[in-house]
Amino acid sequence: MPRKGENIYKRKDKRWEARYVREYRPDGTPKYGYCYGKTYREAKQKVMQAKADILACRPVPPAPHKRRFAFYCDEWLQLNRSRIKESTYVKYRGMLDKHVKPRLGGYLVQSLSSAVIEQFGHALLYEQSLAPKTVKDILTMLHAIVRYTCKCFSEPLPMVEIVYPKVPKQEMRVLTREEQVRFVQYLLEDMDACKFGTLLALLTGMRIGEICALRWENVSLTEQTIKVNATMQRLRNFDGEAAGKTKVVISEPKSDSSTRIIPLTDYTVKLCNRVWCGNPDAFVLTGETGSYIEPRVMQQHLKKYTAACSLAGVRFHTLRHTFATRCVEVDFEIKSLSEILGHSSPRITLERYVHSSFELKRSNMNKLAAIGY
Repeated sequence: MPRKGENIYKRKDKRWEARYVREYRPDGTPKYGYCYGKTYREAKQKVMQAKADILACRPVPPAPHKRRFAFYCDEWLQLNRSRIKESTYVKYRGMLDKHVKPRLGGYLVQSLSSAVIEQFGHALLYEQSLAPKTVKDILTMLHAIVRYTCKCFSEPLPMVEIVYPKVPKQEMRVLTREEQVRFVQYLLEDMDACKFGTLLALLTGMRIGEICALRWENVSLTEQTIKVNATMQRLRNFDGEAAGKTKVVISEPKSDSSTRIIPLTDYTVKLCNRVWCGNPDAFVLTGETGSYIEPRVMQQHLKKYTAACSLAGVRFHTLRHTFATRCVEVDFEIKSLSEILGHSSPRITLERYVHSSFELKRSNMNKLAAIGY
């Protein structure tokens, strides 16, 4: 028979439940654990063993088979939070909250299968009409969570195979030489700090976030270099007490290789001298220390500039691709170009950023004339 104060009682389903204090939360309130048995004796033996494990500093094994997949999604994200950038954390959390947990979060882990994951990916592609690249990113993250979840179980889980969608290669917009000349002439007319920042991106291949975060202290007019050591982003704000849903964050660049020093041409140095504000702590785009221009505002300025020049389909990243293409056209050494762009390897530069113009293709074809073609 149960004794008073044991916290063992018979449930309506005829099982016996024994409750014990598993641990204490930071605020001092207890967090309980539960043991179940078909008889009072069985439940009591289990709870005594659980208490003994706690006293011996042995972790009490949870019941992972009863946890839903959403639990492991949250736990995986929390465990990885300290080793990833804030922007990556925001991206992962957004994908989990918006896509993964609403569709897969209620599944028991044992119920996840290759078919379930395939249906999930198919729904993202054809029901929600997400881009194949976005779906691939979500499935890649999902694969990492599934691998982590498998490690939480003592017994092997069913193997889950994830099929990734084929991401079509998109030809990036690159300014022709005629378009570039027209665009540069427009930017030079009544050039202000925003026009200068746009032109600087075209002349150095810097990313929009790097341009927005650039301060004059990182521009050396004597050594003719720019040191890239920061980037600016607007990220979703998960702080419930904050006023806005998003916030502007200035942080380290995209990757270790993105922290770099870019040599400047004499022409670029002359432009820098024209807009140099005299304050090394000031942002290049504003000339002030306390105010900045964020990336989405720069995108709006670029949209206005390109409309005035009758240029269609031009985004800020187009300037980066255009810079890389011009470098290739003058036989720029690929390893050097890769480092200037902040890539981890020349392969990325060749596969993603090198766009051969039609004029360059014709010039190379004409070289065949030397061997009788």
